[in-house]
Amino acid sequence: MIKCSECGYENIDGLDYCDGCGAKLNPAAAPAAESAAGAAAAPEAAAQPAPAEAAPEAPEAAPPPSEVPTGEITPPPEANAAAAAAAAPAPEAAAASSARAKLQVIRGGRKGHEFPLEDGNNLIGRWDPETGSFPEVDLDQDDPEAKISRKHALIRFEGGKITVEDIGSLNGTYVNRQPRLMPGNPVELKTGDEIIIGKTFLKLIVEPVS
Repeated sequence: MIKCSECGYENIDGLDYCDGCGAKLNPAAAPAAESAAGAAAAPEAAAQPAPAEAAPEAPEAAPPPSEVPTGEITPPPEANAAAAAAAAPAPEAAAASSARAKLQVIRGGRKGHEFPLEDGNNLIGRWDPETGSFPEVDLDQDDPEAKISRKHALIRFEGGKITVEDIGSLNGTYVNRQPRLMPGNPVELKTGDEIIIGKTFLKLIVEPVS
């Protein structure tokens, strides 16, 4: 476009005279005007600040030396206490090892014969030829009349505590000549107590281990 310098009318390129006022057109004036307009716009573009780039995230602060984990982990005090308790012998085991017990025949059999009691269960009865099992307290030689059941009674020796219970015998179990024991109901014993099995009398003897 060619802008008329007299009236300002914009004429199409190639005309020698202005269609608005008829004045002589100067073709060189248009590029100069466009250059001036571009130069004026350039400072405005330069004046606008460039968009700021996002600042990089700061790296996470490293923990102080005192908090840096090492290859060795120290267990909490509770874990140490639990381990010590597990390693320590149970009170029951200590009590059981501090004494030994035995049954002594005092009447109705081999008088004076003794049966040491083991820790845990001790079966009182007679040898069973069908199964070949021997009770810990085998009274087969002390019971010629077979008044004692093959599985007559059970003595349990645990944690220094000794109990006896009838396990369904035919002729019953008695302690200190008291009424017959009910099967399955253990009774606690102490040294010197007398146990009657059939026609055999046994005495409990508990001795401390020196």
